[in-house]
Amino acid sequence: MDTPKKRGRPSKYDPALCALIEPLGKLGKSRFQIASELGIPAQNLENWEHAHEDFRIALRNARLDSLKYWEDLAQQHMIENPGGPKLNTGLWSRSMAARFPAEYRENSKVEVTGKNGGAIEVDHVHNFAQDLMNQLLAVRQGDAESGDS
Repeated sequence: MDTPKKRGRPSKYDPALCALIEPLGKLGKSRFQIASELGIPAQNLENWEHAHEDFRIALRNARLDSLKYWEDLAQQHMIENPGGPKLNTGLWSRSMAARFPAEYRENSKVEVTGKNGGAIEVDHVHNFAQDLMNQLLAVRQGDAESGDS
């Protein structure tokens, strides 16, 4: 029995790419930068990530290494002048909010409820646009009937 032929172009996936991905993560590279460095479309990363476990693991490790790179860099620059007393408050605030959202994220949450916590009741919604259109049509009709155009 013949096996069905595969459609489309053959994949350019090469397991040797996995060894190239993780060092790029250690340099803080993003997925798009990794794709560019490998000379492949970003969509291939996603396709190969779903199709090849070794590639998926390499991308996951590269992402963790990239996060570490950027977090280390932020920690090194948390104090405006290394060894100095002045904290970079903007960087500190963003870092803390990202790491500990429950404690540091500034959330503005507004909830509007009706009586006794129920739904808000709307008695009537007035359509001003429709009223204006009706008034304009009435004026035009009046003008047409009176002979003014």
